[in-house]
Amino acid sequence: MKKIVVFGASGDTGQYFVRYFLENYKGNEYQIVATGTRETDCFKKMNVSYYQVDITKKEDFSKLPENVYAVVDLAGAMPARMRGYNPYKYIDVNIIGNLNILEYCRKTGADRILFAQSFGDIKDYGEKNPILTVDLPRKFSFTSDHTIYVMTKNFAVDMIENYYQMYGLKRFIFRLPTIYLYSPIDTFYVDGEKRKIGYRLLIDHAVKGEPIEVWGNPNRKKDMVYVKDFCQMLYKAIFVNRDCGYYNVGTGVGTSLLDQIRGMVEVFGEGDKKSQIIMRPDKPNAPQYIMDITPAIQELGYKPKYNYLEMLRDFKREMQYAENVGR
Repeated sequence: MKKIVVFGASGDTGQYFVRYFLENYKGNEYQIVATGTRETDCFKKMNVSYYQVDITKKEDFSKLPENVYAVVDLAGAMPARMRGYNPYKYIDVNIIGNLNILEYCRKTGADRILFAQSFGDIKDYGEKNPILTVDLPRKFSFTSDHTIYVMTKNFAVDMIENYYQMYGLKRFIFRLPTIYLYSPIDTFYVDGEKRKIGYRLLIDHAVKGEPIEVWGNPNRKKDMVYVKDFCQMLYKAIFVNRDCGYYNVGTGVGTSLLDQIRGMVEVFGEGDKKSQIIMRPDKPNAPQYIMDITPAIQELGYKPKYNYLEMLRDFKREMQYAENVGR
């Protein structure tokens, strides 16, 4: 069988994608293979082969299969998972590591690569016009601890273009904003310091019926895309009859900050124990952006399945399932 190799499969998004593939692919021509840096037995339960691979080490790729049809590249160093600030890690993982992945694609004769890009290269446009299109020129700050990260992701995209033009490796780039998902890990790093993920903190308040503050302008809208819709996009790109594609990941719909919080109170609040919503216009504004998904609709046949409330309800099911399994 032809292999579909998923790099970064041991991460939260990678695990969701492997599961999505298994639930939706009913044929016997292709087989999914998972790789990651973590020690885990979660893929054994799925009956999926798993290889522990450090993509910065060329020798580690000798462990992997050679009959490769597609590579799904979700691997990468990112600020949200970095304690402190070490720009060398972005270079090592996002450039050298992804070059090693591209060489693996070339040597195995892979048909295509799917790559997860950051929307950090265009998100600043959202302050003037929240609708972000695929073809916006790169525009980002050179004065933050995210700068080298964004630059390395951009360079990885450019390397993929080089392999497409030199070797015919079909390439599909997915520009990701925040992808919402349930994970037992509910912290991340901001400026190198560990913090509770913002939406997880709000959900915790809603579960407990505690007051929730709405900071800044409550009408600023954000595209709240669920991980399973991102998985749908990846899945469709694996089999689409095209040479290339560049796609914004999203729903194409904005949800205001006030509606986000109202939804959390509705879905996670218990009985009469509903959180009081407190307006705080004196506080900083939340980001605003809506991802234009027109190319994904036209070229992949992508159709978002989860609106905001449906996403929250499924999130709650995933959370309750994980809690029950852990008991």
